[in-house]
Amino acid sequence: MAAIIGKKVGMTQIFQEDGTRVPVTVIEAGPCPVTAVRDPERDGYKAVQLAFDPVDERKLTKAELGHLKKAGVGPMRTLVEFRDEDLGSEEGPKVGDVATVEQFEPGQKVKVSGVAIGKGFQGTVRRHGFGRGPVTHGSHNVRAPGSIGAAAFPARVFKGLRMPGHMGGKRVTQRGLEVVEVDAERNLLILRGAVPGPKNGTVEVRSDG
Repeated sequence: MAAIIGKKVGMTQIFQEDGTRVPVTVIEAGPCPVTAVRDPERDGYKAVQLAFDPVDERKLTKAELGHLKKAGVGPMRTLVEFRDEDLGSEEGPKVGDVATVEQFEPGQKVKVSGVAIGKGFQGTVRRHGFGRGPVTHGSHNVRAPGSIGAAAFPARVFKGLRMPGHMGGKRVTQRGLEVVEVDAERNLLILRGAVPGPKNGTVEVRSDG
């Protein structure tokens, strides 16, 4: 199993040897030092904590700086724990090790997690794909959601109905993405397809399956 933290650079396209055009997302991933290793006997679960994105000391709390200093790592903006990951090491990861894109190889399946782009408050047509109402004969029910429940009984609206509301801005995991290319010199992962989040957004890449 492999895992790393990265930053979404953006999307582009590459052409394979047979001329096929492939849409890809470029992720600048790592290097990510290991700042903690969770032990099942001591912590109750198995996990590896990675750090990413160097930052000025003044932007971190004393507790965060102390934790990173104990691990021998400079100020880092992002800390993420990956459960049951060995980062490709046979002996298991240790504090001070560094995770790089070399864990991954072309053709490997990965899953990418990130916070989706926020869309603000949206109606049912855009948020849930509802169809619109009639636009002729004086109808004003063009983009209205329609009926949302009965009248006298049960005299309330059931929970969980698809309604207008805030769209996006939530954590999303895209599975089944394929590694097209690994550029270890520039710390780049090139994945086939789109990944969640805006440009420069932080993403987590894990091997899938």
